[in-house]
Amino acid sequence: MNGTQIGVDLAKAVCEIAVSHTPGRVQERRRLSRATVMNFFAERAPAQVVMEACSSAHHWGREFQRLGHSVLLLHPSDAARYRDGNKTDRADAKALLEAVRNEALDPVPVKSLEQQAVGALHRLRQGYLQTRTARINAVRGHLREFGCVIPIGARHVLPQAYAALESGAIPQLLRPALTTVLDEIAALEAKADAVRHELTQLAEQMPEAQLLLTVPGVGVLTATALVALVGNIQRFPSGRDFAAYLGLTPREHSTGQARRLGAITKRGNSYVRMLLVHGARSALRAGTVVQQPDDLRTWARTIALRKGHNVAAVALANKLARVCWRVWRDGRPFERREATERR
Repeated sequence: MNGTQIGVDLAKAVCEIAVSHTPGRVQERRRLSRATVMNFFAERAPAQVVMEACSSAHHWGREFQRLGHSVLLLHPSDAARYRDGNKTDRADAKALLEAVRNEALDPVPVKSLEQQAVGALHRLRQGYLQTRTARINAVRGHLREFGCVIPIGARHVLPQAYAALESGAIPQLLRPALTTVLDEIAALEAKADAVRHELTQLAEQMPEAQLLLTVPGVGVLTATALVALVGNIQRFPSGRDFAAYLGLTPREHSTGQARRLGAITKRGNSYVRMLLVHGARSALRAGTVVQQPDDLRTWARTIALRKGHNVAAVALANKLARVCWRVWRDGRPFERREATERR
C-alpha cells in the first residue's frame, strides 16, 4: 500500500473526492455520482480512504476494503475542526485529509453487516416506542378534556381508554378516531415486543452478549446494543476509557492546580448510555430488596444515601460500563461477591 490518502465526502447523489500523495496538499479532485464511485476506487492502487462516520460510511467502508483499500472513519465533529471557510463538499473532503494527520483522534471502526443489522433493530424498536408515547400523550390529553383522567403509567392507558369509550363518557363524534388511535398504540406495542423477542433470540447466538448478561443491571437490550455499537472491545485500553467513550465520566474544567469536575460529559451514544442508566436504576432497586446484596449494589446504595438516587444511578452506570469492559475483554462471566466480603 502506497502513501496516498483519499478523502471522501459522502452525499446522497454525489461524492466529493480529494486525493493527496503528500501530506498537506491535494493533488487531485473528483466529483462522482454514486454509480461511478466503485469504478474509481477499483482502478486505484490500494490507498488509505478517509470518511466521516455517517449513516452510509460503514457500507462504503466495507466495499472499499473489499477492493484492498484501508478505511479510516473519523467522527464528524473531529473533521469539522479542520474545515476552512464555508461548509462545502470540497472543503469537507480537504478537512478529512487534514484531520487524519492528527494521531490523537480516535477513528471509528467499520461495522460489520451483523452489527449494523442489530443496531437497526434497536432503532426500529425505539421508533415504535417514541411513536407510542406520542399517541399515549395525545389520548391522555383528549380524554382529560372530557373528565377522564388516566393514572401515570403506560399500562393504564389502553384499559381505561377503552373503558371510557364503553361508558359513554366520550362524544360519539370522537369515538371512531379515538378507537383508531388506541388500536395503533396496541399495534406499536406488539411491534416493539416482536423486535425485542428477535433481539432476545439474537443474544442467544452472541457469545459477547451472553457474557454481558451476567453483569447486574445488564439485560438483552443493553447487551445487544453494546455489541452493535462497540464491536471490538480490545480497542479500549481500560474501563475508564470505555466509560468515557459512553459519556459516563465527569466533565472536567481544570487549570494549574485547580481541578473542577462537573456533570457527566454525555458524549457518545445517548441510547446506550440511557440503557445503562436505566439498568443501574433497576440494579439499585434490586439491591434494596435482596437480603444479602452484592458488593456492587452495596457500594451504590452508600452513594444513594449520601447524594441521592439519581447521582447513585449514574455512578453505578459508570461502574457497570467498566465491569462490562472487563468481563468482555477477559471473556469471563461476572462473579457476584457478597457485601460481607468487602475489606
